[in-house]
Amino acid sequence: MFAIIGIVVVFGCIVAGYLMEHGNLKVLLQPAELLIIGGAAMGTVLVANPLHILKEIASGVAGVFGSSRYSQQRYTDSLKMMFELLNKARREGLVALENDIEEPEKSPLLSKYKEFGKEHHAVNFLCDTMRMAVSGGIEAFDLDQMLEGDMEVHHHEATQPVSALSTMADSLPGLGIVAAVLGVVITMGALGGPPEEIGHKVAAALVGTFLGILLCYGLVGPLAQRMGKTADEERAFLNVLRAVMIAFLKGIAPIMAVEIGRRVVPGHVRPSFKEVEEACRGAKADAATAATAAATAS
Repeated sequence: MFAIIGIVVVFGCIVAGYLMEHGNLKVLLQPAELLIIGGAAMGTVLVANPLHILKEIASGVAGVFGSSRYSQQRYTDSLKMMFELLNKARREGLVALENDIEEPEKSPLLSKYKEFGKEHHAVNFLCDTMRMAVSGGIEAFDLDQMLEGDMEVHHHEATQPVSALSTMADSLPGLGIVAAVLGVVITMGALGGPPEEIGHKVAAALVGTFLGILLCYGLVGPLAQRMGKTADEERAFLNVLRAVMIAFLKGIAPIMAVEIGRRVVPGHVRPSFKEVEEACRGAKADAATAATAAATAS
């Protein structure tokens, strides 16, 4: 939402200022210049990047116009989920998690958290780690090192579309100059004609430089920066899961492991101690109710 507002502000203020100086908007409408700059910029992206990065650029740009997936409520729900999972492991042993982590989409515990289930990498990050813990044979320190490497690889992959889009943004001013030079070439061929025609062609050439700079600093560059922040948000979320799992595997009680994870949450979306505690109490009450119902049924 804020991305749309920002784009409207950028282009709205430029157009408003231009009109205040009694500019003619029709002069700025140069489809040929836009085709040269935009088409060449897209061509450079196609040359420099494989297909999977192009798809990620498209999905990343689309995601910029939505809201952040990592709100305070999302972190609260995720910490509650981790408490339920680890509390089950403490009561019944790590082996009891085998069905949950082998088929998380069928797990009565994990399937309750729909938003978490939509993020396949986060689900795999959690389930693969707990699968190794269930299997045994690896120390918490070594597992922590492995998770850090996993996060680094995933973050690198997530920032590749950002780098590609940033490179495209950097090329736009230069491509604007290319369009302007082509306009000057056309203008030179029109020398000797009516002054109005020459003036129109010079204006069209200058619009090429204007569009290249505007698209770079007013649209494509900010989109790339916002995509980079989205990748950072995902890394922060995985880091919270990592902190909780490693704390538990070191022998810390589930409620304290969740608190350690809460402290790793970025400050602007970090839930309070009381909010997390109340969520965990609710999860504990739900588990007790479910256990009672199962015992009664049997």
